[in-house]
Parts: sequence; structure tokens; C-alpha cells
Amino acid sequence: MSLDFHAQQASNQRKTYGLLFGMAIVTIVLIYAVGLWLGQSGTALFPMAVIFALVMVWGSYYNSDKLVMTMTGARIIDHDSAPQLFNLVQEIVIAAGIPMPKVAIVEDPAPNAFATGRDPDHAVIAFTTGILNSMDREELQGVAAHELAHVANRDTLVMAVAATTAGVIAIISDIAIRMSWFTGGNRRDNNDSGNAIGAIVGLVAVILAPIAALLLRSAISRKRESLADATAVAFTRNPTGLRRALETLAQDSTVVEQRSNAVAHIWIESPLDSSTTSKLFATHPPIEERIALLRQMEGSGPAK
Repeated sequence: MSLDFHAQQASNQRKTYGLLFGMAIVTIVLIYAVGLWLGQSGTALFPMAVIFALVMVWGSYYNSDKLVMTMTGARIIDHDSAPQLFNLVQEIVIAAGIPMPKVAIVEDPAPNAFATGRDPDHAVIAFTTGILNSMDREELQGVAAHELAHVANRDTLVMAVAATTAGVIAIISDIAIRMSWFTGGNRRDNNDSGNAIGAIVGLVAVILAPIAALLLRSAISRKRESLADATAVAFTRNPTGLRRALETLAQDSTVVEQRSNAVAHIWIESPLDSSTTSKLFATHPPIEERIALLRQMEGSGPAK
């Protein structure tokens, strides 16, 4: 059965918005739970949590590209350094209608690539030397289209919000638990069974909220990867190139040197996800599933 990549794009967009809404709900529930657990009103904590979250989001949004470039060792190159790669990227940029990003190379034998930058005007797409050496032009076109799809879809912003919100939730939960050591939890009206139940519910929520946030962050990342695959097909009108590229990645067992959890989600193939990793915590859909979806898109014929 063929698969319309436009329908796949719309489906992944809707699911992303739903997951981001879920992150907001988890944050609100956590703040209320902290109030129950500490025997105080969670209302007073809400403005502080919002301000804290905004500061973290703003910081990661404006500095994420510098951090990623430093952590991965990516170096910006010019047209004269790799004219064929530049021309290939420029072709897709014209088709996508987005500004030309900076192009970088990572000295690493593992085939991989990533995109970073706070918006299309400040974007960088990077390729490892391993991927440049192991893929032909059609495959590299699919990879470049996938990374430029992340730029066009503003996935850097989406993932900054998801990651920092998950971080804020973890910090609030940690602070609440540490505060309970000094306050003894909810000590008011110990004989009031309602307050006792509320304290227990609050404690459970404080413990489970960071896990829920991590699961949601991973789910959002997976949806953005699926969205980028579908958008890449929209740019190139050729699912075969990206499908062949993913098959090459699936056959190669080399892992990039920079495999930190902080940047695992940016690579086209996660260096951390494996057959033993729970799908719930994986930042990317299984590569076999991505290949299967692209095969379905190949069956749908040229885009109208």
C-alpha cells in the first residue's frame, strides 16, 4: 500500500502538537503536586517555574548551535572546500525555499549528519567525513534534504522547548524532594485523611513527572524525525535517495565519537538508540520502520 508523504507530514505535525500539550499538562500537574506534597499552594510556585522555563528555553535557543558545534567538533567550510557538496545542498535549498545554511564537516569515520541553528537564517548542516565517503550523490541528497527539513520545520526550537521543559520538570521535582527532607513533607493536619491522601498523590506525581517528561521528550523527537523524513521527500520528490541512505546507515555499525545524550537526538541516526533500547526512550524511530515508510512513499509515485 502506498503512503502519501503529505498525509505523513500532517499526521506527525498533529502528534507533535499533542505531545507538546502533554508536556505543558505534566508541568502544571507537577507544580500542583509540589503544593500538595509540601502542604503549600502550588500557585506561588507557578510564576517562578514559568520564568525559570522561559530563561532556560531562551538560553538553549540562542546558544544551542554553538554548544552543538563545540561538542561535535564540526568546522564550517566554504564552497571551494567542497563544491559538489555545496551545490547539492543549494539545489535542495532552492526547492525548499529556505536560506542557504552554513555547511560544516565533522572529522569522524562514522556515517552521520545533523542540523542545528535557532532558525533558518542561522542554520548549520553538518556531515561526517564517514558519510561523505560512504554514500553516493543520490543518498547524500536524501540526507541533506532530511537535515534541511529539520531547518524548515524549526525542529531546533521544538526540541529546545521539549528538552528544557523536561529539564525544568526534573529540577522542580528534585528541589521538591530535597525540600521535603527539611520540612518533613506535608505536616499540616496530620489527622486529616484528605491532606494525607493529597500528600501521597503529590509525592507520587513528583516522582513520576520527570519520567513522564522524558518519555514525552523522546516521543516528540521521534515525531520530528518522522516529519523530517516526509518533508525531505517533499523537497526532493525522491524517497529512494533517503531510503537508500538509511539502508547504508543500518548496515554500518560505526558509531560517532560524540555520543552524548545532550546531542544524540540531532543526528540522522542516533548513536545511543540500539536494539536493546526501549522504544519509549528512543529519540529516533527504528531505522527499519523509517525505511519501510519510505518504501511505501516510493509506491505512491510522483507528488502532484
